[in-house]
Parts: sequence; C-alpha cells; structure tokens
Amino acid sequence: IMSKEPCKPQLKGIVTRLFSEQGFYLQMLPDGTVNGTKDENSDNTLFNLIPVGLRVVAIQGVKAGLYVAMNGEGFLYSSEAFTAECKFKESVFENYYVIYSSTMYRQHESGRAWFLGLNNEGTIMKGNRVKKTQPCSHFVPRPIEVCMYKEPSLHELDEKQRSRKNSGTPTPLELNAFLHPNKQQQLQHRQASSETKINEVT
Repeated sequence: IMSKEPCKPQLKGIVTRLFSEQGFYLQMLPDGTVNGTKDENSDNTLFNLIPVGLRVVAIQGVKAGLYVAMNGEGFLYSSEAFTAECKFKESVFENYYVIYSSTMYRQHESGRAWFLGLNNEGTIMKGNRVKKTQPCSHFVPRPIEVCMYKEPSLHELDEKQRSRKNSGTPTPLELNAFLHPNKQQQLQHRQASSETKINEVT
C-alpha cells in the first residue's frame, strides 16, 4: 500500500539578487512595492527564481512572498497568487546580461516583447517602454544558493485584476492556460463584444 506523502519540492531554482546595469538591485518591499535600491545587503533584494517552463521563471520576493507580475498595460505589480501574468521568459543578452520578458503580453503591431526594467533612478518602467538593447532591461543574477521548490499552483486571473484596456496581445497558448469555454460566457456580459473577440481562442 502506497502511503500518501505530502507534495515534495521538485523544481530546482535559486535564491538570488538581480543587479541592474543601472547600478541598482531589484527589490520588493514588504507591502509589495517593486523598485531598485543601492543596498545590496537588504533582505528585500532576495528573490526566488522558480523554473515554471522552458526558460520561463517565476520571480518571487523572499521576504514579501509575492510574485512579480506584469499586466496587459505593461505595468509591473506584485501578486499573492501565481497567475499567467507572473511568468517571465529568461534570456541571455550578449552572453552576459539576463533579460526578463512577459510570456503573456507583447506589442500588438510589431510583436516586440515587453521587458522588466529599472530606469536610472531605480524606478520600475512600463514593460512596453523597455527595449532589450537598453541598460534598463539588463540584469546580472548574483545567486546566493540553490533551492528546491514546489511547483506554484496556477490561478486564473481575476476579472478585476485583468486590464480592460489591453494594449498588449496575449498569446493563444497562454490564454488557453486560464481561459476555459465556460469562462467565455461569464466574460461576454462584462465586456464589449469587440473585447470578447480578442479572447476567443480555438
């Protein structure tokens, strides 16, 4: 007889600091505010980088316990629940810097990715204003330790959480992950028909 064991951590990730080429460490304050700081010893600069797909990570503040997320307008926010907006593609730029882009949203016309970025004052930038060639998007991970993580449970995005005025184009695969046929009926009376058509994924 097999005994029921609690779910064991299966994902190998890292606890790390993310140092920006702008000279700041990314930090998440206890209230969920995300910005940059020069204080490299602050516990608020520690993040869990949890692999949730092929070259896709969840970025979770160790101290706050919240996930970094990007909404459909390019604004960065912190989320208690792990949703599709919390997934970031991790890419190496010019063999040195690491860049993080939303797996869910990108420029509607050009298809250009939206990136996590800090300006030269340590303030978070809108993802659609950041280019991968700019220093604001360049980070150097400074790993502290390797850790094993449980796979985060994917939650559906709350309608209030989702941006009504979507300037980004969700990818069909990501939409399928949290939009189900029965959900469509609920959305139809809450959104204009033109908005609803965007979400009809076969």
